[in-house]
Amino acid sequence: MTIQQQFIEFALQSNVLRFGEFKTKAGRLSPYFFNAGLFNTGSLLDRLGEFYAKTLLAAKEEGRIEFDMIFGPAYKGVPLAASVAINLSRLGCDVPWAFNRKEAKDHGEGGVIVGAPLKGKVVIIDDVISAGTSIRESVKIIQQCGAEPSGVLIALDRQERGGNAEVLTETSAVQDVEKTFGFHVASIITLSDLLSFMNGDSAAAQAVAEFRPAVRAYRDRYGA
Repeated sequence: MTIQQQFIEFALQSNVLRFGEFKTKAGRLSPYFFNAGLFNTGSLLDRLGEFYAKTLLAAKEEGRIEFDMIFGPAYKGVPLAASVAINLSRLGCDVPWAFNRKEAKDHGEGGVIVGAPLKGKVVIIDDVISAGTSIRESVKIIQQCGAEPSGVLIALDRQERGGNAEVLTETSAVQDVEKTFGFHVASIITLSDLLSFMNGDSAAAQAVAEFRPAVRAYRDRYGA
């Protein structure tokens, strides 16, 4: 199996990827839901970090993302960045990592950054990009420290246009981030990968086959 197929099966087995009817923040009724917060045991987080790390190294090898260190935005990005750093080291790429506090610390070492000093090319690790707010905040923090934000790595790119249930923007949040900052956003899987998987003949694909028409219809309506 490809890394994308492996990850989708992993997400299904972990109940992180679900099918049914779910209301998104934008008020849309989505036939699928991805909740990375449910990678909530040590073994699940460790394996998740392995998928991230392999995807990041592939993006580097392809020349899409260069990085000297990784950054996890508070709060969801913190455990993700830690797991990615550990798994990168296992794969022979031992790099520094850091994360931010929501509020600056006024005692001890102070500041908002915990971990390694931000310097060089910094890749941002997050779960998904919905509105891009977290990424914009991370870019600002990295630049204020004199470092260069060089890319973003997420678990799932929904490839979905912005807006709400009725009014749609021309592009997706991921496309907006890439256009605004001029760097690449890599993802372990995309909605296209998910649809390709659902069209397969594996046992896992057949178990969710009944939702294929709904997912295709959702992409046709909201896809970027």
